Amino acid sequence: MRRRILLAILLAVTVTACALGIPLGYTALQVVESLTTEDLGARARQIAATLDDELANGRRVDLSKVQLAVPPGGRLTVMLPTEPEQTLGPAPVADMVTEEAPMVRQGLVRLQLDAAPMRTRQTQVAALVALVVILTVAVGTVVAIVTARRLARPLRHVADRASRLGAGDFRLDSARYDLFELDMVAEALDASATALAQLVQRERDLVGDVSHQLRSRLTALQLRLEALTTIPDEDAAGEAREALEQAERLADVLDELLAAAREARAVGAEPVDLARELTTIADEWREMLRSEGRSLRLRITPGLLARVTPARLREAIGVLLDNAMRHGGGTVTISSRGGEPIGADTVVVEVTDAGAGVPDSLVPHIFERGVSGGGSTGLGLALARALVDSDGGRLELSTARPATFTVFLPVPKAGNVRGVRWPTERSPR
Repeated sequence: MRRRILLAILLAVTVTACALGIPLGYTALQVVESLTTEDLGARARQIAATLDDELANGRRVDLSKVQLAVPPGGRLTVMLPTEPEQTLGPAPVADMVTEEAPMVRQGLVRLQLDAAPMRTRQTQVAALVALVVILTVAVGTVVAIVTARRLARPLRHVADRASRLGAGDFRLDSARYDLFELDMVAEALDASATALAQLVQRERDLVGDVSHQLRSRLTALQLRLEALTTIPDEDAAGEAREALEQAERLADVLDELLAAAREARAVGAEPVDLARELTTIADEWREMLRSEGRSLRLRITPGLLARVTPARLREAIGVLLDNAMRHGGGTVTISSRGGEPIGADTVVVEVTDAGAGVPDSLVPHIFERGVSGGGSTGLGLALARALVDSDGGRLELSTARPATFTVFLPVPKAGNVRGVRWPTERSPR
């Protein structure tokens, strides 16, 4: 892409420079020659007029009286019908500029000048025009490179975002490019990411819930069919066994659906040390809050492990911190805790700020897409909830004043081994 943009701009600059430079160079050469010939012609006419005055007064032609009108290095020739030809100046050379002026008594004044100085000036002017063209192309090249980079980098970024979106990465990207059209595309990708995340999550939840309900009903059906296989009527018992076999096949299919839904929710999840992860996130955001005159405080319990996807956790907590920075006030606090009364299988991360809190009218709709109380897009909190849900967690607004967002995260169930992924549970939640 960048190469195409660069070549297109360079081609346009080169064509424009040549289209203007070639006529300009030709015109400059003609102007130099025209100035030389016009000056020489004016001198010849002046000499002819002086000599006509001399002849009219009855005096003979004396070239010394017009010597000052002859340019340096010029050759003057005066031809009269009744007198021999008279010359003044050096011998003629091969390339000379010649101008003639008629006299009243059928005479002729010829003034010649060596063309070498004129050719030198023409060469200088042509070189100057060529230099201007080269400088124009050079400046155009620099502008083309800068423009190509400025356009190609955002385009590649947008293409990468679209690829990640197609691969199922629904995280928001705050990068903007100061280009109205590309910023519109970025906003559209953010909106699409949120919508797709919610849609995929709803579909996964639906598959899991429906499969779970069907599995429960199917289990009851299997129990009844097993009872029928023991009745004395052999035909009825045979039909019951066939039906039980089909029910077992259906149960296997439902088990696969449940496993797929569970794996889709927890793909990429691994045991994460919350203290280390939250410290890293805080370090990234502390400077931004400090530039706003605010501070960030950590209250974390060491040793807590959560079963999450690190990238999703960072993005979700980042959304909450960005929300606190934009709409909250005072000190922002990140805290973590676990165990009772929350439960042994859950850990909690809370993000609180000391601002005015969430308006009562906004509380029931705070996580709905497009809902915002401060003029933002209203996509961040919706996506944060979808990201937390994708790892089997939950995001809630615990208190409106002060605004406290609580993230409930599952803990590892297959041993507290950090940095090691475990097989996804093949049973419904």
